Amino acid sequence: MKKIVLAQFIILLLGTLFAWANFADELYSWLNQQSCQLGCVAYSAKPNPFLTPCFYGALFFLAAFILSAIMLKKAKR
Repeated sequence: MKKIVLAQFIILLLGTLFAWANFADELYSWLNQQSCQLGCVAYSAKPNPFLTPCFYGALFFLAAFILSAIMLKKAKR
């Protein structure tokens, strides 16, 4: 069971880092009034990045990662 929890932790860590990097790219483009080429919304409307699917996905990945970290800590006992 500990190996599965560790694997889940690593996958969620990588997913969380990817999601927040994607959101950071959108935020940077939005603040500089450029169109985002890599993010979730790659069109010229330039929506607020806090209202895009990337932000909500990053929040859910973060929540799952935190729960996984708690599980990993309890599994090591």
